[in-house]
Parts: sequence; structure tokens; C-alpha cells
Amino acid sequence: MKTEDLIDALKADNQRHRQPPGRVFAMALLASVLVAGAMLVFTMGLRPDFVAALGTVRFPFKFVVTIALAASAALVFSRALFPVASRRPHPALLLVAPVILLLGVVAELVALPPDAWAMSAQGKNAFHCLTVVPALGVVPLGLMLWSLRQGATTRPVLGGLCAGILAGGIAATFYAANCTDDSPLFVATWYPLAIGMLGLAGAALAPRIARW
Repeated sequence: MKTEDLIDALKADNQRHRQPPGRVFAMALLASVLVAGAMLVFTMGLRPDFVAALGTVRFPFKFVVTIALAASAALVFSRALFPVASRRPHPALLLVAPVILLLGVVAELVALPPDAWAMSAQGKNAFHCLTVVPALGVVPLGLMLWSLRQGATTRPVLGGLCAGILAGGIAATFYAANCTDDSPLFVATWYPLAIGMLGLAGAALAPRIARW
């Protein structure tokens, strides 16, 4: 067999077995949501007053923040799968959720007396948040890194960071359904720390996992 024929055969075999990165990412994203949701339902469950809490402002606001974070991270991550210039990541999109949260914090500071700020930020579930969110995000992080490996990223650290933030956003969204601390001050204090653990893990692991 000629060298050219061998190369063509290898390329054809690779194309038959390798799924498009976008499709792999979509599958990984769906699986991440299903797994994190199942873990919450079959372990802790929803908070007892879930339905009643939906009628408040603070409780739904948590989902606005976490879903905005997951959506922006998903967009940046999906673009990081490809090396072409038209799909370059836009890390500034990751600032959308923090800006929304900052607005909520400002409103909370205005609504509460200063002597209640520290108590609201501390909450009652800080340790729970710092352990449950990373736990719910472990499988989604693994799935995101797997999908990153199927792409051709030229920015593995950024891709891994976004993978971790996306996993953290998914995990935090489900954790928020169980958490009874609804103050934006609590969310701004503890949620970023919990999500940041997954982000740092993704950034550290991606250069090895996503190596060409």
C-alpha cells in the first residue's frame, strides 16, 4: 500500500468514528443536566417550601444568576472547541452573571440594615454549599472535559476553566433548589467559591486531557 493510500484510509476511518465536537458537547451537556438533577433528587431533594419560595424575589433570583453563568460558560466553551478564528472564545461573556449578581447585592444592601449584612452573607449553609456544589459538578466536569478532548482547542486552559464554570453553574442551579439561604449576599459569598473549585480543576486538568 502506498503512503498516500494509507493516509487516506486513516483519515476515512477517523471520520467514521469521530463525532463532530458540537454534537459531542450537546450530548455531554444534556447528560450533565440529567446526572446533576438525578443526584439532587435522589440524595437531598428540593427544599420543603420550594413552591412557596418561587413566589418570592430572592429565591428565583438565584436561578437567574446560576443559569446565566451556565449559559455564558456554555457559549464560550462551545467556541473553545474549535481552533478557527470565527469561533474564538469571548471570555467577557462570563461577566454577565457576576454583573447580574452584583445588581442583586446592591439591592440587598439597600433593603437590609447594615447590621444584618454579615448575617445574611454568612447564612446557615456555607459548608453545605462548598461541598455539595463541587460534588454535583464532578460528573458534569468530567463530561465537559471529555467533550473538550473531542474538539481541537488551541486554548485548553480557557476551555478547561469554562468547562469547570459550566459544570459549576449546572451544579449550583440544582443546589439552589435545595438551599434555604436566598440572600444575594450569601450567593455572592459562597457560590463563587464552590464554582471556582470546579473552574480551577478544569483549568488544571484540561491541558493534559485535551492534548492533541
